[in-house]
Amino acid sequence: MRAAVWYGAKDIRVEDVPVAPPGPGEVTIEVAYCGICGSDLHEYADGPHAIPVDEPHPESGVAAPLVLGHEFCGTVSDVGAGVTALVPGDRVAVEPHYRCGACSRCRAGEYNICRHFGFAGLMGHGGLAERATVPAYMLHRLPEQVSLEQAAVFEPAAVALHAVRRAGIRPGESVAVLGLGPIGLLVVQFAARYGAGRVVAADLSAARRELALRLGAAEAGADLAGVTGGEGTDVTFEAIGAQDTLRACLAATRRGGRVMLLGLAGTVAVDAFALVNNEQTIMTSVGYRDTYPELIRMVAEEGADLARIVTATVPLEHVVRDGFEALLRGQEQVKVLVRPGERRR
Repeated sequence: MRAAVWYGAKDIRVEDVPVAPPGPGEVTIEVAYCGICGSDLHEYADGPHAIPVDEPHPESGVAAPLVLGHEFCGTVSDVGAGVTALVPGDRVAVEPHYRCGACSRCRAGEYNICRHFGFAGLMGHGGLAERATVPAYMLHRLPEQVSLEQAAVFEPAAVALHAVRRAGIRPGESVAVLGLGPIGLLVVQFAARYGAGRVVAADLSAARRELALRLGAAEAGADLAGVTGGEGTDVTFEAIGAQDTLRACLAATRRGGRVMLLGLAGTVAVDAFALVNNEQTIMTSVGYRDTYPELIRMVAEEGADLARIVTATVPLEHVVRDGFEALLRGQEQVKVLVRPGERRR
């Protein structure tokens, strides 16, 4: 089969690789779509960051080179021994979190912070391939009302939904979102859906600001100061990951408010004196748990359109040129989906 294999920074090769048959408790799917995530982009630009290189990941048993891509969905083609809940032909969304099931966090149901935290497509073989073999526990069967196009954005939607849940937005509270990539845009959509009284958004891209307005933002500007003003918002989401943007979020949040960190920054500094005196809370969110059933229900029963963030669909053979490089060049693309079965040259 054809797959996009990560060998190193700026070294992703679309090549023929063996199809891994499903082992006990595993399922092989024909991949319909796989999105390119910001994490994938970081691995391509200057990785490795999360990709295991020196030794295999403890749950996947895989080290680089590996098949990239953790935002994927498709149709079951084969099942391994012991798998009874899925059969060939089932359409599925992939929740790519690895979990050991035995550590204290897994036993508490917090599998997104398993001691062996990781994702298929970053710490093991993923979905930028014609087929992918994953543990059966990662798969969610899709009802007829949910298209594979919608399921293709469930993974970033799950990240956004988990963060909105953790932020504990109360009805009528004001919300600001800084950074309108796929996650930030989905946070805008979910914050509006989950009862925020007013949602404002900020990004340098005019096209992304316009999309935020269509997804539920009341106002969108180039910076937070221009759209929050006054006392500041109750909850602010930082969806970029940088020192300056964290500082901007704290400045835009009211006294007693909350700042939710979603962007993947390195070491940052905060003015602890101001943080204490303003009695602000900094919160974090990683991955997701127990979100896919809600996303399926939201699309199937409420008609939510999560795929409005998709700006391009490209064939696997062109994933580097039309996917990774296009995303690095600028902000004209938001979410790029790859169709591994499409053989256009």
